[in-house]
Amino acid sequence: MVIGKPFLTVEQIQNRVKELARKISGDFNGKEILAVGILKGAFMFFADIVRHIDVPMKIDFLIASSYVKSQTSGEINIFADVREDIKGRDVLLIDDIVDTGLTLKYIHDMLLAKNPASLKICTFLDKKTRRKADLKIDYTGFEIPDNYVVGYGLDFDGRFRNLPYISVFKESI
Repeated sequence: MVIGKPFLTVEQIQNRVKELARKISGDFNGKEILAVGILKGAFMFFADIVRHIDVPMKIDFLIASSYVKSQTSGEINIFADVREDIKGRDVLLIDDIVDTGLTLKYIHDMLLAKNPASLKICTFLDKKTRRKADLKIDYTGFEIPDNYVVGYGLDFDGRFRNLPYISVFKESI
């Protein structure tokens, strides 16, 4: 396995997180939001961004996955749903990366069926070139090319989530 130099540095990440938080705070000014993090990948981004959002909020999580090692299985698994009632609430769904968008679209539609007042999506990374689902992303940290990346919560087979930066990952032969 090879992990190269940082593709996105700690400083780049933290600066962008603060910019996104300011934008979200402005857009939700005067409202209370329910921030929903998608685990496991979004845990670092989620923790960082909610600390900088300065509107009232409640926090919840769901656990979902469609990946096995570095490949999507095509099957979306929800291991834990949100516990908060989202009906009539302003919901901010926070994810680590949008690749094909199929998992996030599934989660979005699942939450939308629970009748929130609004539902916006914030993602740390976006691979628009791989998109298969018709999905509006309201807040994007970084648009990246079609590389497999690890760090800052993103993993390969459960490893490398603890890196404080994003790096391109390559399996050794």
